[in-house]
Amino acid sequence: MKLKSYLVASSVILIALFTGCAKEVEEYNKPAMYWYSKIVQQISQGDLEKADSYYSSLQGEHIGSPLLPEATMILAITHMQYEEYLLSEHFLDEYIKRYATQNEKEEAEFLKIKAKYMALPNPRRDQALIDLAIKEGETFKLQYPNSMYIEVINSMLIRLELAQAALNETIVDLYNRLDKPKSAEYYKNIKPQDWIVWNDIQRANTSWYREWFEGDGTSSWYEFLIPDTQSVVSRNSISEEDKIVGENNETK
Repeated sequence: MKLKSYLVASSVILIALFTGCAKEVEEYNKPAMYWYSKIVQQISQGDLEKADSYYSSLQGEHIGSPLLPEATMILAITHMQYEEYLLSEHFLDEYIKRYATQNEKEEAEFLKIKAKYMALPNPRRDQALIDLAIKEGETFKLQYPNSMYIEVINSMLIRLELAQAALNETIVDLYNRLDKPKSAEYYKNIKPQDWIVWNDIQRANTSWYREWFEGDGTSSWYEFLIPDTQSVVSRNSISEEDKIVGENNETK
């Protein structure tokens, strides 16, 4: 009797599984409005992965649908709100390449820069992204000098340049601690921001749990545990002192 019950239960589970799979497989060749409504429904439920999947169906089955531009922009903005900035940029690129008019392109380009800006909560961790965001911001100002977004772009650029300068200053301090004056001088001369009066700047506060491990950018609480030896970079580099010793040996 127990065996029979187990067989019946197993059959019910298998039927349910196959029915569910079949239901998913059957979702094709639907009207554009069907896929669009599914995208909106999944976004309202917070399931962006499924919304992206329905977007692929809309794009695949209705490449010329007038609903596609709107669906693309909705997903770009939604991913940005969920802090998924790379996916947001992906949809914005798609929107710019395929659907945007000149005015719409301006807004989409602005949102791309905003996505990069918002993706930088910890500037010391992504030097390349800071440089790219600054470059795109400057390009936007050249392309759209009368844009309604210019002041917002200027504000973001000032903050990005402050972050870039602070990062370079941290790298200079690092090379000074490693006794690498040439490397320190190199970073000191990279795009120096003479307009920054550091005494008037309020530095970004590091969260207490990050500060334990990262310190203030110049040292960390565990510095006393690190042996006072040259790093791998220093050991494989020629210091000024080594050059002086070499020159003295040659003179002798």
